Amino acid sequence: MSVDLAHIRQVMQEADCLYHEAEVEAAIERMAVVINSELAERNPVVFCVMNGGLIFSGKLLPKLNFPLELSYLHATRYRSETSGGELFWKAKPEISFMDRDVLIIDDILDEGHTLGAIIDFCRHAGASAVHTAVLIDKDHDRKARPDLKADYVGLPCIDRFIFGYGMDYKGYWRNAPGIYAVKGL
Repeated sequence: MSVDLAHIRQVMQEADCLYHEAEVEAAIERMAVVINSELAERNPVVFCVMNGGLIFSGKLLPKLNFPLELSYLHATRYRSETSGGELFWKAKPEISFMDRDVLIIDDILDEGHTLGAIIDFCRHAGASAVHTAVLIDKDHDRKARPDLKADYVGLPCIDRFIFGYGMDYKGYWRNAPGIYAVKGL
């Protein structure tokens, strides 16, 4: 499949910057302070949700000043009208988290189908507690479950198609140094 790089560049040129890099970095710093105060004595296993959580995890983890074990997971959920969709693991967690606290780091809580399924998986697989940290919490009424909320949230976001800091537009601009909204979306 051929990619129209001119279109990809145009999307960035026309995008609305919702949060500049300094604002995102300040939000990550605030999150780290709270996570340090709440999880420092809990010996957590931390999972970065790939690929979106990669940049956020890389920025957050050096600010956590306690020992932790780190790994990643990569899961997706195929939505199906008849079955409701199941979690498909591209890479399952490789570190045991039985009877341990788990911190899941992801880029965004949008509808939350995949994040909710990952939380359920960790609970059913024996985690003593599951905590979630997301850089962005999108503001809308379409959450997968009414009780689905992240424990640690960097920034709220309007309901638009966004990219940057790990979130992508058609596989591109995860590396954008801020949070951007696609023009018209």
